[in-house]
Amino acid sequence: MSSPKPQTSTPPTSSTTTTATHDPPPHPTTTPPRAAQFQKGTLTLTDLSPSPITQFNTWFTTAQREKVPVPETVTLSTASLPSGRVSARMVYLKEVDPAGRFVFYSNWATSRKAADVKSNPYAALTFWWRELERQVRIEGKFERLSDAESQVYFDTRIRGSRIGAWASRQSAVLEGGGREQLDKWVQEVEQKFEGEEKIPVPGFWGGGRVAPDLIEFWQGRESRLHDRFRYTREEGGEWKIERLSP
Repeated sequence: MSSPKPQTSTPPTSSTTTTATHDPPPHPTTTPPRAAQFQKGTLTLTDLSPSPITQFNTWFTTAQREKVPVPETVTLSTASLPSGRVSARMVYLKEVDPAGRFVFYSNWATSRKAADVKSNPYAALTFWWRELERQVRIEGKFERLSDAESQVYFDTRIRGSRIGAWASRQSAVLEGGGREQLDKWVQEVEQKFEGEEKIPVPGFWGGGRVAPDLIEFWQGRESRLHDRFRYTREEGGEWKIERLSP
């Protein structure tokens, strides 16, 4: 097939005036789409375990079985005092320990969350499993794991991740906008541990955990009339369960 021939136009003469026109944007011809409806499940009081940890494990196992992508991904929210400014980021849940605390790992020296929990030892976690139309909210006190506890997990990480934990000054500004400074730090740590397979966990890096005093289970329902149940820890360690209005 032959190529289309370029169109030619006669340039304006000295007596021809060209005027730029600015047409108004077209008005929308359709109404905004309606929000999606949640129809995949219901949640009643009789569905719930007396223990929110047991209930969480049940829902988490379901998320794994239903192939929810990376179900351990969770939003960690912290707040700085006295300003009250809140920050949030995604982390990976690594375990719910035998005491029912939610464990994850990070840098606790230079990161924003590290600064937040130094001034305010409370944090919140939010899981969202879209394929199941479920979320879980957790609130409680933050605490650090010991170096010995963190070393157990640290030893399971690939070497590059262990080197990276030593090298990165998490959230520090990198000079020049490139990765050269980061690459230099990595090279320095590689040299430091050259030939060594056993690398100690950095003192500024390791596990953190949230000891929950509140856990909410949320199941999406039609017309935004969701099912919500909140567990609140009472004195003596018992859990009170209440249904919340959506």
